[in-house]
Amino acid sequence: MDQKDDLHQALLDWVHISMRRTMHEFTRWMNRSRLSNSQLGALMRLYYHGDCPISNIGDNLGITAAAASQMVDRLVQNGLLQRDEDPDDRRVKRVTLTTKGNALVQEGVEARLKWLRDLETALPKGKRREIIASLSSLTAIAEELEETYTETEKGSLEG
Repeated sequence: MDQKDDLHQALLDWVHISMRRTMHEFTRWMNRSRLSNSQLGALMRLYYHGDCPISNIGDNLGITAAAASQMVDRLVQNGLLQRDEDPDDRRVKRVTLTTKGNALVQEGVEARLKWLRDLETALPKGKRREIIASLSSLTAIAEELEETYTETEKGSLEG
């Protein structure tokens, strides 16, 4: 195998184990939460981006406004969301995470990141600077590539 093949295999190996480990604990948490994927998607959207109209939840999840409204009703009944009138337009209902909803999502995020904390602890102290430099370089290149993809995607939508 040449160096290019070695690099490709090393990247594949890293992506495989990191995805498997981060998703393993998150999936276990999802199953314990007993919420649907759509419900979890709504909670995650609110956790990371803040309150929004119910219609945005539907748009974000690719479901109808009626389905989004029913799902929000169930999450409100479970004490995970709060629904209020939009102060600028009383016809619009905005939803936000409750303290209970925020805590539930935080628990899921922590479950997903647990293995990463374990990995950090297991890294040899003498290699940490080298690992940080390599990961920082890899991240910078990935971000540049991400910008290229984003520009290409915007162009294909406009064209």
